[in-house]
Amino acid sequence: MKFALFFLGEYAAMITGSAVIVTLFFGGWHFPWIPDGSHGWIFGLINIAVFFSKVAALIFVFMWVRWTLPRFRYDQLMRLGWLFFFEIALVNIFIAAIILAYLPS
Repeated sequence: MKFALFFLGEYAAMITGSAVIVTLFFGGWHFPWIPDGSHGWIFGLINIAVFFSKVAALIFVFMWVRWTLPRFRYDQLMRLGWLFFFEIALVNIFIAAIILAYLPS
């Protein structure tokens, strides 16, 4: 039962994280050829279906990566984060600051 609850919590976090990522980065319920001003229950159902299909696609990508790649040990993950991703994030911040400072808005 502990194992089942562990995986239930893990998949609940995966679904919640996918919904947040879809909302923030993938346009939420917007479909490219349906205008925003359309009011009607059919367009509402289409928007709901688009949102859940984006969430399902992202969950598929998460599961595909998890099943394909080997797991990192915690020390390997920390080393990757501090030695690789931290420098990339700093370079990203500096490039964004330079672009904002020298390009006219």
